[in-house]
Amino acid sequence: MEEQLKIDFEKSFKNSNFSTKKKNLKKEFLNKFIKEGLPNKSLENWKFSDISQIIKKEIGDLSFYNDISTPNKIEPSIYLDGLEQNSIVFINGRAEKIDFQFEEKNKVEILDDFELNNNCSNINSLINLNNAFVDKSFKIVIKENYSFKKPLVIYHYTNKKIKSKNINLRIDFILEKNSSLKLIDVLNDLSEKNFINTFYSFKLNQDAILKNYKIDFKNNGNIKYSFTNIEQEKNSLSEIFIVSSGSDFNKNEINCNLNGKYSSAFVNGLFSLNKKKHHEIKTIINHLNENTKSYQLIKSVLENDARAVYQGKIFVNSEAQKTDGYQLSKAILLDETTEFNAKPELEIYADDVKCSHGSASGSLNENSIFYLMSRGLNYKEAKELLINGFLLDVIEKITDSEIKNLIKNMIGFKE
Repeated sequence: MEEQLKIDFEKSFKNSNFSTKKKNLKKEFLNKFIKEGLPNKSLENWKFSDISQIIKKEIGDLSFYNDISTPNKIEPSIYLDGLEQNSIVFINGRAEKIDFQFEEKNKVEILDDFELNNNCSNINSLINLNNAFVDKSFKIVIKENYSFKKPLVIYHYTNKKIKSKNINLRIDFILEKNSSLKLIDVLNDLSEKNFINTFYSFKLNQDAILKNYKIDFKNNGNIKYSFTNIEQEKNSLSEIFIVSSGSDFNKNEINCNLNGKYSSAFVNGLFSLNKKKHHEIKTIINHLNENTKSYQLIKSVLENDARAVYQGKIFVNSEAQKTDGYQLSKAILLDETTEFNAKPELEIYADDVKCSHGSASGSLNENSIFYLMSRGLNYKEAKELLINGFLLDVIEKITDSEIKNLIKNMIGFKE
């Protein structure tokens, strides 16, 4: 793999106009990745999801350079219906369209040629791979005291032109003081057997609000990894909601640093998996100042050889008095072929805190099914009603009613 990496890396430079500084930094990232390789189960954070073996088994040899010089046609069908929206469309890793039609032009700044930095480079090798091969890194700045009038929808779309490719995408967001953003990530794939590696960085200044909804709901044979880093200052709020369902493998990793007083982070999500799919959500919420709050709720419904993993950690340092941290995961296993792994963690160095965590898994209650059947439902209807009721609890955590209804419709939720 090392030789192929170096060949592909040199190809990526041929048509680029990177500065000397950026080229040298990219070479550093590549060397770090070569030294570490793809994560595997020898690493604690990857013991449930050995992506090295998954890529080897499902894809085999990867091409690490994806030529994005050729434009792709945007099919109108990829857009979400019934939602007024700003949009960014990525097709096969190439930005085909950026449209902020509902926003004031002087309130949003978009940069596509800023210098990379070493932030997060020591977290894992996939971030180094991303920084080494990403062609254009985008930075979106929302100006002070400005709130997006409509949601920003980022479409991550692949077509059948690519196979056995590694696609890398990076976007940095800066929300200046008292600004807000609703962001929807829609994953939609026609391609098969690719490894898609996405890195998001958010900087939330004082009183800023971020609501990010990550939706992977259409069946596809790709392998995906997403890392989201969030830095929060005083009285800022982040809300992350994850629908993890469509891809063969998907790992969403979230690292959130609550740096300022009264900052809050909410991470909620659901797995709905079948047909040997393997998905993971891993979170680390770092409470680094006093009077900070976090809440995490993850629910899973699994059947037909599916596997889900939730690793969640709440860290409270010695200065973070008055911390309020909550974490819970629950899973329904619909047959004996499924597997749910949970690793809840608390690491607390302050004495005036309120923190709790828990995890539970089991099958559907047959007595409840029998009761519903006695009320006129058949077995399938009774089972579906119980599953929907189980998932409704986490879906109701979405604070935006329009987006809540949109997600319900997208995943075919029936109340």
